[in-house]
Amino acid sequence: MKTTKNIEKSNLHPRNLHRFGYDFEKLISVYPELQNFVAINKHEIDSSVSEQAKQTIDFTNPDAVKALNKALLMAYYDIQNWDIPTNFLCPPIPGRTDYIHHLADLLASVNNGEIPNGDAVTGLDIGTGANCIYPILGNSIYGWSFVGTDINENALQNCRKIISHNPKLTEAVSLQLQVNPRFIFKNIITPEDRFAFTICNPPFHSSSEEATKSNLRKVNNLAPNAPKAEKPNLNFGGHNAELWCEGGELGFIKQMIFESAKYPMQCLWFTTLVSKQSNLHTIYKTLNHVGAIYKTIDMAQGQKTSRIVAWTFMSEAQQKSWKFE
Repeated sequence: MKTTKNIEKSNLHPRNLHRFGYDFEKLISVYPELQNFVAINKHEIDSSVSEQAKQTIDFTNPDAVKALNKALLMAYYDIQNWDIPTNFLCPPIPGRTDYIHHLADLLASVNNGEIPNGDAVTGLDIGTGANCIYPILGNSIYGWSFVGTDINENALQNCRKIISHNPKLTEAVSLQLQVNPRFIFKNIITPEDRFAFTICNPPFHSSSEEATKSNLRKVNNLAPNAPKAEKPNLNFGGHNAELWCEGGELGFIKQMIFESAKYPMQCLWFTTLVSKQSNLHTIYKTLNHVGAIYKTIDMAQGQKTSRIVAWTFMSEAQQKSWKFE
């Protein structure tokens, strides 16, 4: 009798529930509408791979991506009602989950190797968007609480709708509008605040044109055998503020670093995703300039390699004296 296998995504964090791909049978059982988008991957030729593992969706189809996200949140993260408006960012959940797990390891490194759980561990989500994904995942997996910020009131309104439909988030997630788009932490962090971490998926691009070209490349890479797309297909969505800002990823992160230096004892670890490896040299230079201690955590985000840069202004003794309860 021939045995079949599921393919392990070994680049994902060891605790990531999605290391062995998507269990579409389970996902469809909790969200039947997903069935409309599931098909067999015709390009999977390995006969030892199970039929279940060969199932997939069209990742160039924004409706399919949203349906997959809904099913994942329902099946694994105890979210009963989640949706986002058209053209808002629909995040790939396995990659976002990895960020949360790596953050947990970072906190454990200054907590005698134990991951701190519970709502006394508070994170600040910069640019939470309309999807509220990091607060959802962090609360579901580790019980953490969050403050989510954004410059877009419509995005926050949708987050409020998600929270209202999932009562377990009501006490765990609060939202705050950043009234001045020039700032990141100013107007947000008050003298009384203490955050175990900040988390951020910064805008990658420096202009709308750059974001459009990048999207075309991504769509064509996802469907290499299809006719080349000439117009952007925002399969993962994203409006202007989510996709680009003046100065791009590097400008945003430099601003974040300079502002973070004004709150050195109010946050244990400041963190951000860094998509472009070429930006690391300038990021490290900026961190040295403000006197931060920093580290880089390599990770994968979908089809590409990414990394988290984390920094603190606290000495090792101050880090280990941080109270998580």
